[in-house]
Amino acid sequence: MKQYKLLSHSLWLCTYHIIFCPKYRYPILCGKSEVLVRNLLYQLCGQKDQLVVEEINIQPDHVHLVLSIPPKYSVSETMGYLKGKLSIKLFNHQRELTKQYWGKHLWARGYCVSTIGLDEDKIKKYVKWQQDKEQKG
Repeated sequence: MKQYKLLSHSLWLCTYHIIFCPKYRYPILCGKSEVLVRNLLYQLCGQKDQLVVEEINIQPDHVHLVLSIPPKYSVSETMGYLKGKLSIKLFNHQRELTKQYWGKHLWARGYCVSTIGLDEDKIKKYVKWQQDKEQKG
């Protein structure tokens, strides 16, 4: 139960592995850009209630995030928020990006997401145990 988090009306554990990349997979996320993106991701997630960066790995042409997202936010809403704010800040701090990315569209349209949670076998055993417990009790 320690790993679960609490909102006013829900107990939750929603952790996601998310990968997103700049348009055309240009290797722009190195040096100052990498540091800026890393710091901004922590800062932006800190501005949303219980949105937590668990792990982060920034490669020159893509970003891996392990995010804990409360159920009151959708993954697509969160990604829209993060990618939008990141692109604004990156264009403001690194004007040379406008040469590669006209129209201020920095990120590729999509992203990859998968859930991270409890072990599926453990959940199935727990559900079976609950059923057996109810039938005995």
